[in-house]
Amino acid sequence: MRTVSNCVEDILISQPYLEEALSRNIINFSALAIELTKPISEMLKKEVKPGAIMMALRRYNPPVTLSNSVKMKRMLQNLGDITVRSNLTDFTVKNSNTLIHNHAKVLEKIDDESKLFYTFTRGIHESNMIISSSLKDFITTQLQHETFLGVQDNLSAITINLPQDNSKIAGLYYHFFKRLAWEGVVLYEVISTTNEFTILVEDEYVDKAFTAIKRVKN
Repeated sequence: MRTVSNCVEDILISQPYLEEALSRNIINFSALAIELTKPISEMLKKEVKPGAIMMALRRYNPPVTLSNSVKMKRMLQNLGDITVRSNLTDFTVKNSNTLIHNHAKVLEKIDDESKLFYTFTRGIHESNMIISSSLKDFITTQLQHETFLGVQDNLSAITINLPQDNSKIAGLYYHFFKRLAWEGVVLYEVISTTNEFTILVEDEYVDKAFTAIKRVKN
């Protein structure tokens, strides 16, 4: 049987900004309880008093990662260099029996091009290649028999070097996404390796995105 506390938890988990604000004690509990009276009453299919909701809000224990744990603070303070690469093109191609063969030809081409930016991700139904725009014509020609799902120019990549053991800290990426969302930055792609985190944005967002990432680090 669902309770008021269950409903409060469901609402807060689905709205992480609200959950974080609650954990930092910057929300008026009484006002929030009144705001949640109608949705919680509908969830329980009975009338619920704001007082019961306010009591549930005060008893709610947010995840430790949202309360700025010591480990999280140390991890953010130890973020490494932030690198920006511009003049990139993103190719999205439908997976096929010939794509890997054609991709191998691309790798041969860029083997001696150490200064090029290049990433390749293969999904279940499509693959994604991000590469310096200077090779756009070559890629278009090399993959001319593949099915292009999208091609986007004027992109920039911002890469953050992550500390060791970053994969053992829950909620690390949340801080990046939260700050970028607050700054109104639209992410075109997200790329991650074990110790690197890269976001791809259209050029118009690169300055705001870089500033947002620096604020997370600082």
